[in-house]
Amino acid sequence: MKSIAYPDWKEKVVFSPEGPQPQVLVENEKLRVIIAGLEVGQKIPPHPDALAVYHFLEGTGWMIVDDERYRVSPGATVITPEGAKRGVETETRLVFLATRVA
Repeated sequence: MKSIAYPDWKEKVVFSPEGPQPQVLVENEKLRVIIAGLEVGQKIPPHPDALAVYHFLEGTGWMIVDDERYRVSPGATVITPEGAKRGVETETRLVFLATRVA
């Protein structure tokens, strides 16, 4: 795989009144990296997924992992185990990177 650089993540993130519009930054058979932006009040309902790392870039809200709530703000990182139900709730406009490992 060739190196990829994103000098300004703000050029990649998409906010939509219809809900999250995750943008794929890289995807292959081993991992998938997305950037997602959520408006105030938007949510990603809890759902099971693969092992993943979430890193929050902007805003505040909550990451829910198997019914446990974690307050998130810029710089927060949450690692979710394989099969764990995870979701996101916003308080302010929120941006995060998610890396899912296959």
